[in-house]
Amino acid sequence: MRRTAATLATVAVLLVAGCSSSGGEDPSPGPSASDRNGRPDDRKVSGLRGMTLPSWNTDDYSRPQAETYLRQIAATGTRWVTFTPTWYQDRVTDSAMRTTGETASDDSLRHIIRLAHDAGLKTMVKPHVDLTKGGDRAEIKPKDRDAWFTAYGRFITHYAQLAADNGVEQFSVGTELAGTSRDGERWGRTIAAIREHYKGPLTYAANYDEYQKIPFWKDLDVIGIDAYWPLADKATTDAARLRDAWRPIVDELAAFSDRQHRKILFTEAGYVSQRGTTTAPYSWTVSKRDGEAEQAAAYEALFAAFDGKPWWAGVCWWMWDDWPDSGETAKRLAYTPHGKPAEKVLKKWWGER
Repeated sequence: MRRTAATLATVAVLLVAGCSSSGGEDPSPGPSASDRNGRPDDRKVSGLRGMTLPSWNTDDYSRPQAETYLRQIAATGTRWVTFTPTWYQDRVTDSAMRTTGETASDDSLRHIIRLAHDAGLKTMVKPHVDLTKGGDRAEIKPKDRDAWFTAYGRFITHYAQLAADNGVEQFSVGTELAGTSRDGERWGRTIAAIREHYKGPLTYAANYDEYQKIPFWKDLDVIGIDAYWPLADKATTDAARLRDAWRPIVDELAAFSDRQHRKILFTEAGYVSQRGTTTAPYSWTVSKRDGEAEQAAAYEALFAAFDGKPWWAGVCWWMWDDWPDSGETAKRLAYTPHGKPAEKVLKKWWGER
């Protein structure tokens, strides 16, 4: 999920974050998540109950609030939490990315992974690349593709090794990089390099309008989709209507999963608590009017539409509380379900089973 231009005015750069999961899998990454025929071991990518805890600053994951947030997340019935260290490039045509003051430090990332495990949560690390001057990461189209993929390989294998060293249970090889994601050959080499460092399940988080164009799903263990499909043409709190809107998408995803021989994980899904959020789930600024009931209805509809589907690996909700002084949207209008009716929906589906 990306911050909007309105948010950029208050935080100076575009920032992002990612996903997670749950289930009864082996808590250690173990050997490759695929069998000898290259088909994934579904036991490692099923029943994922996830929440994202993003970071916007170097020390967020080391803050005193970190332990509190993780306890709150676990109390909803969530079993996985995703962390999102982010590197940046200035322009979409640049050939390299770098850390900035907005990048979570390695020490803070190790710290929060340890805290999550102590809280009984499994973890996913989902590194991101974003743009310092605003814009959509999907528009990254480097002039020198070889140089960019070389730089990306250094970036992503750094985190793959950190994930392996700290017992992270799942890893994402990229997020919403539609400007490069059709390059199956280069991505295939990148994924092979990642597997030299990290032996657990791998995914890629494709935007909902990108996933059908990805040529390298066969190299991964689970299909990741950031599930921000618009579900309505006007504001609604009718969960049944929203569930009906999911039906053609459910059919489309079931067929795609069957063709790819991979389960589908919603690496992101979320709704701001603003009126009209179901018309544009990807937007931070749909309106300035409270929409807690619409947010809750959207949570209910997603669970009702996908629960029990054998090809669906689960969902990683975007997102839990933001860090103090982050410049994020006011909590009452933000993506967090914490303290809102949507949190009760989470507990209904995850906490009472």
